[in-house]
Amino acid sequence: MKDGSKGKSARAATRKIRRKARLGAAEDCKVAVTFRHVEPTDAIRQYAERKFAHAGKLIKRACEVHLILSVDKYRHHGEVTVKSGRLSVTAAEETKDLYSVIDLLADKVGRQLTKHLEKFTAKKVRAPSTGEVLAASEES
Repeated sequence: MKDGSKGKSARAATRKIRRKARLGAAEDCKVAVTFRHVEPTDAIRQYAERKFAHAGKLIKRACEVHLILSVDKYRHHGEVTVKSGRLSVTAAEETKDLYSVIDLLADKVGRQLTKHLEKFTAKKVRAPSTGEVLAASEES
């Protein structure tokens, strides 16, 4: 055989291991934080990176997160864009504190990503076979 294994199940197992290793390495999430009209601090940047690092784990692919934080008098505004392949998720929030803006944006993006992933799992439902359809029609 090609890889020295015995049969179809061994090849499937090696494929599964390779896929898991590839996806494990792809959970990389690059977070870019832009500050507008506010002094950039490492504390806010690290907090944002820690909050949005979970986006890569949710979609199980490498992704890019661009966060824009701006301050206008008492209004603290934040916008975020998460891109991974063709998938693009955006969110915007405004409160009186930058940390709460980051929290709200992370929650909103997390909800959008989980909803997007649920659509794919719903599509993978197997159609009933001919035997199941005929058996159901005979019972009725």
